[in-house]
Amino acid sequence: MATGYLEILRARHAARLLAGTLVGRLPCATAPIAIVLFVRAEGGTYSLAGALAAVYGVANAVGQPVLGRIVDLCGQPRVQLPAAVLSGVAMAVFAFAGIGTLPLAYAAVAGAGLFTPPLEGGLRALWPSVLRREDQVHTAYAMDAVAQEVMFTVGPLLVTLCVSLWSAQAALLLLNVVGVLGALSVVVSEPSRAWRSAPREAHWLGALRSSGLLALLAAFLFIGMALGSITVASVPYADEHGGDAVYGWLMAALGFGALVGGTVYGARQWAGEPARRLRVLVALLVVCYLPLMLMPDAVAMVALTALAGVFLAPAIACAFVLVDRHAPRGTVTEAFSWLVTTFTVGHSVGTGVAGPVVEQGGALWGFAVPGVAGGVSLLVLLATGRVVAAPGQGAVVAAGSENDPNRAVEPRFSSGDRA
Repeated sequence: MATGYLEILRARHAARLLAGTLVGRLPCATAPIAIVLFVRAEGGTYSLAGALAAVYGVANAVGQPVLGRIVDLCGQPRVQLPAAVLSGVAMAVFAFAGIGTLPLAYAAVAGAGLFTPPLEGGLRALWPSVLRREDQVHTAYAMDAVAQEVMFTVGPLLVTLCVSLWSAQAALLLLNVVGVLGALSVVVSEPSRAWRSAPREAHWLGALRSSGLLALLAAFLFIGMALGSITVASVPYADEHGGDAVYGWLMAALGFGALVGGTVYGARQWAGEPARRLRVLVALLVVCYLPLMLMPDAVAMVALTALAGVFLAPAIACAFVLVDRHAPRGTVTEAFSWLVTTFTVGHSVGTGVAGPVVEQGGALWGFAVPGVAGGVSLLVLLATGRVVAAPGQGAVVAAGSENDPNRAVEPRFSSGDRA
């Protein structure tokens, strides 16, 4: 199972780019949890915590495709590092100002989200130039999804550890300092400095002119909503079953389940059409969300939360391949940033919806939200099946094409029946 992953990591620059991106994205990955715990420590309500987390997510959703398009036009170093610094400064303002002045609190979290650098989309733009072969790029996408889940497993534990040892304020500050260092590691690397986007057709919609990409984004909006609702619904459950430690384990278990699922999924090449496989994976994801409503004791709930995450990373890795197919030429960073954006918007909507639902009906109804949201995602994929399965008009996964200074004709990977 490890052979394919080791081959990727042995490639020059691959391990550094992956690690730097993960560390750089740590503030974004942990922000919803850190904000919820910080607001609660400051004496705020669940609704306020959900609203602030939602504002962060919406601002992040706005910033990612905008910054992604600027990266495609200007290169990575000129955008990624300044954005990371601005995001960290804004979150520091929130950490020091607290929730005493709500307009300032909302403005600070909005700024932190808006300037979050598009490191995730940037990494996927770099893989073809670093790895060259199509099968390696597909394996890298799966490994990328798995590595993200390592971060989502470790991140909640780091937040709760910082809160336990110091404070929720310290957690916000420390994670953002670490994030800036991660972004710095990426942008000073040779592939990041050398990368240039392929020539693109001028169009105000950019990557969004692809109908297949729009269908994928709509589906992942609701998957993000499901995850966001779990983040909030788990707080009152943990309060009744052991406190912050249980909450940290629940969030870590969600990431661990996705880690296991993604590791198994990425260990082989899968026959068949990726669009059909994505529908199956999302259906399994929905089935695994439903048992959360049972709300057993803490140990069993951790196990159920891990099960709920098993098919997440495989679904994301499969979506990466489809984004490659449908993204118009020259919009690689923007296209992947839109996927991050819709996922983040969904997560934010989920936190915003789950807050009032939990206050009115308790954790039980909060855990009903992910099942409903996942079901809607599946319906979207079923309704747009032909569009998603159709070959893209400008697939962007091409060895070296995003770094070709001579603007040569772009050799495209053909996914065929393998992903």
